[in-house]
Amino acid sequence: MEEPITWQDFSKIDMRVGTIIAALDFPEARNPSYKLHVDFGDEIGIKKTSAQITEKYKKEDLIGLQVTAVVNFPKKQIANFMSECLILGAVDNSSVVLLQPQMKVPNGLKIS
Repeated sequence: MEEPITWQDFSKIDMRVGTIIAALDFPEARNPSYKLHVDFGDEIGIKKTSAQITEKYKKEDLIGLQVTAVVNFPKKQIANFMSECLILGAVDNSSVVLLQPQMKVPNGLKIS
């Protein structure tokens, strides 16, 4: 287990639900990955990210999938691509299972 954080630390994390609207190959990435575009609704808009989820997910199956993501990290350069959010997933070795709401909810809904 990691070092504990405070409730104040946790409150700084902005986690939201978004819908994947585009999934593209990312051959420039060091590890097999996709470039994803995620719609977080009117307040936040569309953000791009890369995700190492090729082992369990096909690009065409990702379109329309709702996911949870951290949207207030600084942008991060990955190869020739700028990642703007971090999609959350459960990681078992190199295999990732995306965290999703059980029911469809509005894009941009805050996770707390």
